[in-house]
Amino acid sequence: MAQVLEFKLPDLGEGLTEAEIVRWLVEVGDVVAVDQPVVEVETAKAMVEVPCPYGGVVTARFGAEGTELPVGAPLLTVAVGETADDGPAGDAAGAAGAGDTAASDSASGREPAADGSGNVLVGYGTSQAPARRRRVRQAPAVPAVNGRPRPVEPAEATRTADTARETPRTAPGTPGKGTADGPVPVISPLVRRLARQNGLDLREMTGSGPDGLILRADVEYALRAAGTQSRTDAGTGSRTDATAGERATAAAPVAAASGSTPSVTRIPLKGIRGAVADKLSRSRTEIPDATCWVDADATELMRTRAAMNAAGGPKISVLALLARICTAALARFPELNSSVDTQAREIVQYADVHLGFAAQTERGLVVPVVRDAHTRDAESLTAEFVRLTEAARAGTLTPGELTGGTFTLNNYGVFGVDGSTPIVNHPEAAMLGVGRIVPKPWVHEGELAVRQVVQLSLTFDHRVCDGGTAGGFLRYVADCVEQPAVLLRTL
Repeated sequence: MAQVLEFKLPDLGEGLTEAEIVRWLVEVGDVVAVDQPVVEVETAKAMVEVPCPYGGVVTARFGAEGTELPVGAPLLTVAVGETADDGPAGDAAGAAGAGDTAASDSASGREPAADGSGNVLVGYGTSQAPARRRRVRQAPAVPAVNGRPRPVEPAEATRTADTARETPRTAPGTPGKGTADGPVPVISPLVRRLARQNGLDLREMTGSGPDGLILRADVEYALRAAGTQSRTDAGTGSRTDATAGERATAAAPVAAASGSTPSVTRIPLKGIRGAVADKLSRSRTEIPDATCWVDADATELMRTRAAMNAAGGPKISVLALLARICTAALARFPELNSSVDTQAREIVQYADVHLGFAAQTERGLVVPVVRDAHTRDAESLTAEFVRLTEAARAGTLTPGELTGGTFTLNNYGVFGVDGSTPIVNHPEAAMLGVGRIVPKPWVHEGELAVRQVVQLSLTFDHRVCDGGTAGGFLRYVADCVEQPAVLLRTL
């Protein structure tokens, strides 16, 4: 007789206590191998695939897509011993009929050991990735060998979600028609959630992004069109689908007293948006911050970058040069590379610079961390910025790549703004903000000229230093921007 093992949502580390189910990768009756990803979840830090430490047949799933589960809650159950598909030969066995092989094992009294992989590493598994195996779907109504019933789906919510996937619904007013057979061209989990909460089938839409990518604006347009259609139907006495109405009532939220178009939308503060809100609130509550700023002539910095890139080799980014300047400035003013231990009432200064940088993604603002930035040159910094930015936009950053920063560089100039007052990234002590670099009138060598000017802003924790230290740091950064040769003194 097979042994049924329960796989629970593992501890995701870094203080994370819950995760939202974004997409199930297996269904009830599927054969899974050890360390095979079974579900894609979204945490407050990243979106990852969770591998299962058991091999066997999935007998139950707990939670529909969009459900938030706490760490330790059951994810699924696996019947170990239901199939012989447990190795490289499993592919061939699956092609010949994996269900028959499992039945013969049961009839002969053979029962494989309930082997697992041990600790589950979120997003990676604990061994090499298993070979692709053929899924074996078992029919719930057909009894198995020896009278044992095949596993069925116990969770009503999951059955509802599966039924919804099998019966696509067409959202009125969608931007276009997609294909129900191919993959849904959408990256952002926020877009998927918005469509799911409002009963829109993304497979029936064609996005306005690159290669038909479905963007949030497409979903919002479809919702507006659907709202217009609903009001038209109501005026002519048409009846709407009851299930869609209940879902729209739960997701859209507060309607006007007259029963017309909803005037208020409630967006839950959870996931990455909730984590950002908590961190910013804590920063404002705990850190007595102050901000100082200065305009700098970045003409020579831009010329230096152009000369470096003209010499051949990998291109150097402006952000990398600013990061190099920051690490040199922190070597002179180590007070700003620190944090405050409120319980011990101590200032903790760090010898190493782990440089965070703000990256805007469709999931929200994230701050990846470049480890040991003080040991990297401009070329290495550029490569690391590119790697982490791509991972942030894909939602594949690990918790370790999002934590442990000691100082943050925020280049908000990419949004076309000149200045800002950054909020310190708790528990760090300072953040340097950089505006856009634009031509402006500037007095250069006693004459009025058009120069490339940038505004630099430094927000700092007033507990770790006074204005003299903060002003000295910012002035040194500005000097390096105006005369990059100043950096040679620190090399």
